[in-house]
Order: sequence, then C-alpha cells, then structure tokens
Amino acid sequence: MSQPFGYSITSDEVVEDLSFFDDWEDRYRFIIDLGKQLPKMDESAKTEDKLVRGCQSQVWLDAELKENRLEFSVDSDAVIVRGLLAMVMCAYNHKTPQDILAFDIEQYFDAVDLVKHLSPSRGNGLRAMIERIKGIAKEYSTSS
Repeated sequence: MSQPFGYSITSDEVVEDLSFFDDWEDRYRFIIDLGKQLPKMDESAKTEDKLVRGCQSQVWLDAELKENRLEFSVDSDAVIVRGLLAMVMCAYNHKTPQDILAFDIEQYFDAVDLVKHLSPSRGNGLRAMIERIKGIAKEYSTSS
C-alpha cells in the first residue's frame, strides 16, 4: 500500500501549496493533480465491504495496521473525488489511530476554504469518507 501521501506529501504542504492559488479553478486543478498521484487500487480489492456509503461517486477504502500505523488504500471512479481522497490521505495515511482521532480535519479544510467550494453531495461524501476512517481508527485504538 506504499504511497507518498502522509509520508512525503503532508497536510501542511497541501495547505501551503493551495495558498498559492487565488482562484478556485486553479485549486481544483491542483486537487485533481494530487489525486492523479494516488496509487490505483487493485480491481480485485474493490469489494462491496470496502465501498464507502454516502458518497455520490464510488469510493473504496481499505486499511491495514502496520507497526501501530494505519496504511490506507483508497480509490474512486471520479477524478475530483480522487483528489479529495489524496488530501485526506495527506492528513491520515501512515498515522497512528490516536493521531488520526486527534487530527482536526475541519481546521485543515478551513485552512484551504474547501468545504464551501464543494457541492452539498460532495461535502456529504467527504464527511462519509472521514467518518469511515475515524471508525477504523477507533476500532484499532481500542483493540491495541
């Protein structure tokens, strides 16, 4: 599940990079380009149990605990959603379950003024992805 997100591409870097753009068309392009760097999830891994409910697009999410850090594998059939997933991975991938639960994702999105620039259905989908990740983190934090 190796990928740059959460390792060499962090949430702080995303905030910094997005701050260079004045208009949202450029920011969307950046987010889409970020999504292009996400490793594709193997088709055989795109199973019903990995589908995130509440998303307009199809979104798959899988997690594995390695050395007390969660490694995520994610994918979507929509380019902008892949970009949003990449942003989320910058914040959550390769973090401990406790770090994930403590991270202020709202502050992260507020720093780039993201949520108000998403359609209501995209915003709901983004919240569904985050809830799924936090649920996984809670599961692992109580079992360790």
